[in-house]
Amino acid sequence: MTLTNPSEYKAALRRLDALVAAGFEGNEALEAEFRELVVAIDAYEDQLGLMPIPTLPATLADMIELKRQQMRLKQKELAELLEVPAGRLSQILSGKRRVTLDLAKKLYERLGISPEFILKKA
Repeated sequence: MTLTNPSEYKAALRRLDALVAAGFEGNEALEAEFRELVVAIDAYEDQLGLMPIPTLPATLADMIELKRQQMRLKQKELAELLEVPAGRLSQILSGKRRVTLDLAKKLYERLGISPEFILKKA
């Protein structure tokens, strides 16, 4: 199967959603169709140059670093924004120091990191 235009692509996505919703597992014919659709969709997206959906960083330090880069801040500027010494921020980013409750609040308020993420990864 080869997808050549946006309407075929949309139809393939709808069919893929329908297969997932119907529960295709256990039915060899539907499983084969599922695999074929996934390959065709991936090939079409590659042809278009679509970027894969990025995943969230695995650690709080990685999330802080991502936010720093998105805001185009130097590490020293980020430390000033968060009102922590630059050395302490460096230790947090390297995993040598834990985040305090006060800093967690600032990460939420000033960088927009969700409280759930902070609690799970801190």
